Amino acid sequence: MSLCAVLFISGIQAQPSFIKDSLDSYIRHGMKDWDIPGLAIVIVKDGKVVVMKGYGVRNIETKEPVDENTLFMIASNSKLFTATSLAQLEYDKKLSLDDKITKYFPWYEDYDSNTTSMVTIRDMLSHHLGTKTFQGDFTFWNSTLSRDSIMYKMRYLKPTGNFRQQWGYCNSCFLTAGQVIQQVTGKPWEVYVYDSIMEPLGMLNTHPLGNNMESMPDAATPYTNSFSKNLEQVPYDNVDNLAPAGSIVSNIKDISKWLLLQLDSGKYEGKQIIPWPAIRRTRDMNTIISSRKNTLLPIHYYEYGLGVFMSDYGCKQTFEHTGGADGFVTNTCFIPEENLGIAIFTNNDNQEFFELLRYQILDAYLDLPYRDYNEMALPDFKNERQEIIDRINGYEARVKGNKPALALNEYTGNYYNQLFGNITISSKGNDLMIKFSNRKLTATLQYMDNDEWLLKYSHPGFGIFPLKFDISDGKVKSVNIKVNDFIEQDPYTFIKE
Repeated sequence: MSLCAVLFISGIQAQPSFIKDSLDSYIRHGMKDWDIPGLAIVIVKDGKVVVMKGYGVRNIETKEPVDENTLFMIASNSKLFTATSLAQLEYDKKLSLDDKITKYFPWYEDYDSNTTSMVTIRDMLSHHLGTKTFQGDFTFWNSTLSRDSIMYKMRYLKPTGNFRQQWGYCNSCFLTAGQVIQQVTGKPWEVYVYDSIMEPLGMLNTHPLGNNMESMPDAATPYTNSFSKNLEQVPYDNVDNLAPAGSIVSNIKDISKWLLLQLDSGKYEGKQIIPWPAIRRTRDMNTIISSRKNTLLPIHYYEYGLGVFMSDYGCKQTFEHTGGADGFVTNTCFIPEENLGIAIFTNNDNQEFFELLRYQILDAYLDLPYRDYNEMALPDFKNERQEIIDRINGYEARVKGNKPALALNEYTGNYYNQLFGNITISSKGNDLMIKFSNRKLTATLQYMDNDEWLLKYSHPGFGIFPLKFDISDGKVKSVNIKVNDFIEQDPYTFIKE
């Protein structure tokens, strides 16, 4: 009998009926509904692992099964590791979370000079800049920019909200906070996190950096179907330049130890790994996201601490976070009052089941009325997917060999965006090709009609969109380029040089 089977059975008599009798079938049914190749789940309760199991495959072609050792990119679930490390350094009196960023990086600037003079480590860990969610990520994510270069470019992120007032999820903020660790300890973020958290916890198969994940034993393969009818394999992300925001690669076996530590005030197997005051510091509310009753879930408030979301799910103080990378979506959750922790890892990024399953499990343990979240959410998701496929099919049907308003060479050349940098547009037969600087990314432009082109990225996860050039007096002035909202919500304007 395998380790995962033993762990699944242990303590089963004490579990809710849904966990004992229905969890397996619910997961298998949900994976089929949402086209998820592989899923790994761990549940810890009362200091023990009660469920640890893999479902499906980590690769569609090789059919290698998912188990407790299968590696997933946990993405933004890395953020609590960063916040915990900084809270521990504060406990050790190496820094204060209210230290200004300019204390450690005098050259650092934000778009607004007042923000520059006031922004602190805690602000960065709480997403306080006032920027939109994911703003800047098209520039930063999967780029070859250095960490310092990303921090430098943050001065070009024009906020849409007010400093410390509007919520906007910010990956480059977490990078900036994480860079303070090296300034204080002399160790890069990845070394400090491994030395102070992962190694003491015995998370020996967890990698703080995700580069070369494809070469790691037991790595799951990333897939998406965001812009296609069928699953497509996507390249592994390399976001080591944003590491404190989301580079960790792990498995449910190792993450179970992290959950147990969270539920035992920083202890694991009786040993204090992280001081309780540091753990508690990450759970102090810093950002109000919503204080209105959720219409679907048993939640009245939703807030952010340091690297972790907080709510009153089922009237219990609940801490959770999701993580999204190309081809992977994951979540972790823990309720100290119930001594309950959950982690769910998947390798299809275009689905909601990884979160719906968490709600289903929480309802079972909190003895809330049964509602099938999967059945509730699936119809809308399928309708939205069909709308996307129909829209793309409509674009494809408009590619008929029509001629654009200007000769192809009028569109070619160099274009510039202050935040992103350069792109180069060249001709390729009857089409155009875009080469993006600082990354392994290209896109093709096929002319449709009515001055619109069909934009297709070489990376399937970036999307398929219509595109228009801004033309004045017979000359191309600029072009707006859109990417998947999963990466960044607003288009970028590139000026022709």
